[in-house]
Amino acid sequence: MKDTIDQTPDRKAWMGLMANAPQGRVTVLLEAALPQPAHTWLRAPEIGSVIVRGRAGGTGAPFNLGEMTITRCALKLTGGEVGHAYIQGRNKADAEAAALVDALMQTGAATVMRTKVLGPLEQEQVARRTTRAEKAAATKVDFFTMVRGED
Repeated sequence: MKDTIDQTPDRKAWMGLMANAPQGRVTVLLEAALPQPAHTWLRAPEIGSVIVRGRAGGTGAPFNLGEMTITRCALKLTGGEVGHAYIQGRNKADAEAAALVDALMQTGAATVMRTKVLGPLEQEQVARRTTRAEKAAATKVDFFTMVRGED
């Protein structure tokens, strides 16, 4: 029996926010939130690639779409908390910042991380999605409202 609370859904959400953040944004927010805590590397930042899979129409059979460059790392804070990061692109500083935020979310600094790092990232992501949806909606054509010249 587990004697800890399952943080999988929450952790999945904050890891997704950091993975999708614009380049350099997590680093800037973390530096503004608090000084960098002492840590040791379990896996220093390294650059590699992963296969991206897709599905036709979102429901079809999966196929290999191509490769994507990622940077990953793992670190351990002096208190024993472990942070991991997988981010898109080739930015070791961003991977380190994301791993630090992941580790700090498991400490007493979680509230600070939520308000000063994850909160702004989430607001920016919502704004980007809203802007993209508005641009797409502006190009929509409703063919059912067009009048035919035969009447």
